Amino acid sequence: MRPNAQIDTAIDADLRVAKSLLRFNTCGSVDDGKSTLIGRMLFESGVIPKDQLAALEADSKRVGTRPGELDYALLLDGLSAEREQGITIDVSYRFFATDKRKFIVADTPGHEQYTRNMVTGASTADLSIILIDARKGVLTQTRRHSYLVWLLGIRHVVLVVNKMDLVDYSNDVFAKIEADYRAFAEQLGFDEITCIPVSAVRGDNIMKHSTATPWYQGATLMGLLNEVQVDHSRLRNDPLRMPVQWVNRPNLDFRGFAGTIVAGTVKPGDMVRVQPSNKTTKVSRIVSFDGDLPSATVGQSITLTLADEVDVSRGDLIVTADSPAEIANQFEATVVWMNEGPLLRGRTYLLKIGTKTVTATVGAIKNKINVNNLEQVPAPTLGLNEIGVCNLELDRPIAFDAYKVNRDTGGFILIDRMTNDTVGAGMLHFALRRAQNVHWQALDVNKQARAAIKGQKPCLLWYTGLSGAGKSTIANLVDKKLHSMNRHTYLLDGDNVRHGLNKDLGFTAADRVENIRRIAEVARLMVDAGLIVSTAFISPFRAEREMARYLLPPGEFIEIFVDTPLSVAEQRDPKGLYKKARRGELKNFTGIDSPYETPEKPELRIDTTLLSPEAAAERVVAFLQARGALEGPA
Repeated sequence: MRPNAQIDTAIDADLRVAKSLLRFNTCGSVDDGKSTLIGRMLFESGVIPKDQLAALEADSKRVGTRPGELDYALLLDGLSAEREQGITIDVSYRFFATDKRKFIVADTPGHEQYTRNMVTGASTADLSIILIDARKGVLTQTRRHSYLVWLLGIRHVVLVVNKMDLVDYSNDVFAKIEADYRAFAEQLGFDEITCIPVSAVRGDNIMKHSTATPWYQGATLMGLLNEVQVDHSRLRNDPLRMPVQWVNRPNLDFRGFAGTIVAGTVKPGDMVRVQPSNKTTKVSRIVSFDGDLPSATVGQSITLTLADEVDVSRGDLIVTADSPAEIANQFEATVVWMNEGPLLRGRTYLLKIGTKTVTATVGAIKNKINVNNLEQVPAPTLGLNEIGVCNLELDRPIAFDAYKVNRDTGGFILIDRMTNDTVGAGMLHFALRRAQNVHWQALDVNKQARAAIKGQKPCLLWYTGLSGAGKSTIANLVDKKLHSMNRHTYLLDGDNVRHGLNKDLGFTAADRVENIRRIAEVARLMVDAGLIVSTAFISPFRAEREMARYLLPPGEFIEIFVDTPLSVAEQRDPKGLYKKARRGELKNFTGIDSPYETPEKPELRIDTTLLSPEAAAERVVAFLQARGALEGPA
């Protein structure tokens, strides 16, 4: 049954009526009845026409619902994969209205692996409905979702104890669940928690009080949603914040800056500041689809024209001139990790905050949160669905507010640079003090000047491959050949560096990431000194090799894949490491119990089953000569 046409008609009619809007999300554990509850609310609110009842009854019988009952979850148009699995796997937004209020509800998944979708649904909510199956009580997923709701800034919670019909509407069961939940939630500090016993499938205590729960005298669910007061005025009274979405210039006589206001109000003549450049100017016009406006406020999408020709780009923040946002490039933040692979110190990601995207490197991971008791425990990494506090270092300063001040200017997502997948979401706490105290010092002698006196073009030769592939051998031969040609070089070898700079690091995934991060930074300094630098490291992860590439200008990073099959490398085994790994004496060994991610587009691939080390070195030198790296800068 797909009553979309009727729903659309109802939505169009309700949108024409001036009513307050409440955004809320539903969350909880698997199979606790979220979709059934929302379907029931839609049905009871009249969004689903009565003439759809027969089709709903037929569908309910088909899926085996108990006699006389309807499966209200069938009212929701889920994804085909959801229908096949009988679960919610993505966020589904629904609109409905009563005679008192409009509602937008986000139906979010209960499965732990879909925590990212729950975060998405809650990120714009004013109130959260947390469902608990009366037969199961408070679960770890209940605690996790409650913590995330609190973390995302939602302060109104409705605890819906569902399936009361399956526990004979027991007051004792409800009272125990309520007591358990309040004992946990007391640590979070919600403004308001309301607990309601319901049976979504039977409609108990949803629209009207149920005779099956005479011991419950509190609000019905829809009664509470109709009356709950959510303060939307604070953001309107805050200083202006408008992230620039795009620069609008349809002709030479018009230059506007489009975006959606996320805090404050603006009117022509207001003094504003463009951040992070901090240039100030006046607002000339506020342009909208309906023409010029005398003012605009939170939630409105507008185009501003400015009195002066200041430089404004996508991702900049237009703010009240005398109440600007903060500017920094290093932060403490809470991160909700949403990826199968762990969050590792030293790894780089794209960070998107508002309309701005920058590169972020994970600094110290300070702790993670035990969602059962809210304790902070030490953690070198964050795994799937774990929540922790860490430092972030950006490649450039950004304008921001703390998340507790403004969700839009303090919330961010982390994106994998290789796959473009969203892997984390976070909330900025504050700028690290060193971000304010450390500034880049301009130097008179630059890389070009240093390279000129050496008569070469600096670059980084990044040799990667399995242990025993021949990286160090080839790199050493190349270094000797370049030295004999009076080139200025330096070779950073993996084993040698672990005797000093990286002697404190082991071979876990986290330590490998930090190992490569340090080497990449040292190599960058050496390239800046005008040298031709070689690094011979396994460097098994693509993300870290891409991080090293990103540190240098285009053309200066040369990835050389020393391609040797595992069987050949293991047969060579010059240090006996493979034998130790096979015996279990050497953990986290690449190729055995730790992965090696093959380069996808290296500048140079060397097949050591076809080329001798000497021939391979000749090929590298010839490659450098063809690129002009052995000639002086232009």
